[in-house]
Amino acid sequence: MHRAGDEDEEPGVRNVAIIEAPSVLGLRPTGVEDLAPALLGAGLAEALAAQSAGRAEPPPYDPQRDAGTGMLNPGGIAAYSAELADAVGGVLDGGRFPLVLGGDCSVLLGTLLALRRRDRHGLLFLDGHTDFYQPRAEPAGEVASMELALATGRGPRVLADLEGRGPLVRDEDVVALGFRDAEESAAYGTQPLPEALHAMELRTVRALGAGEAARRAVGLLTGSRGGAGYWVHLDVDVLDDAVMPAVDYRLPDGLSWRELETVLRTALSGDGALGLTVTIFNPRLDPGGTIARRLADCLLRGFGVPR
Repeated sequence: MHRAGDEDEEPGVRNVAIIEAPSVLGLRPTGVEDLAPALLGAGLAEALAAQSAGRAEPPPYDPQRDAGTGMLNPGGIAAYSAELADAVGGVLDGGRFPLVLGGDCSVLLGTLLALRRRDRHGLLFLDGHTDFYQPRAEPAGEVASMELALATGRGPRVLADLEGRGPLVRDEDVVALGFRDAEESAAYGTQPLPEALHAMELRTVRALGAGEAARRAVGLLTGSRGGAGYWVHLDVDVLDDAVMPAVDYRLPDGLSWRELETVLRTALSGDGALGLTVTIFNPRLDPGGTIARRLADCLLRGFGVPR
């Protein structure tokens, strides 16, 4: 439902640099590694007048679950996170806005590591799932189901304490918005979200309206830390399954395109947002490219590019 006042002021088009991060180390090679070529093929870079900041190539995928941590590819993800952090840091040092096109959700660790090397920061976490599993509760050991827990310092140290800097973000500096997996995660026995973390599940977003929910989220992320800024992480399964079926773990319901555009436009307004990650879209489940084009349009509207 669209509410009056859900439209927010248009953000200025940012000085964007695109980093391709096609890692599937936290999931498996299902097709999400092709996210960046699909969105670039839909004209995303040209419409943003974005610079290419290169492609961070992940190490080889190991399908065997690590015996010590219970996770897939922990060493590879740790090494890749440092490499991706270098790339993101280079973009930030150049005064540009990093747009990181994954890959699976484990690439969030590298982007947050880049910020953690600099200062305290916030995180706007847009995902249909909370991704707060611990290894014993994650059926396949996929880090893409536990990256928020790891980013807040929970889990095996190889990823929860990258470079000895863990946690990468404090509980109170996170807003998780749009998730709808409470029953599923409880059934698997995952750990609950901590009380200090700001949780806005889908029904809360619907009750407030997307614009008001996003404004409150931005207020929480900017109110207590001065001008440190925040990262925006988008897992496209936050969208309604009816309009975004091109994901590997589907759930009923979710945000509409218009709701997500409103949230992104609000989050990217002003100077608070430091960067954006887009993950989990699987072009192999979109053979005609229709969803890729619609997703590119959604991102462009979020950046304030007329469509």
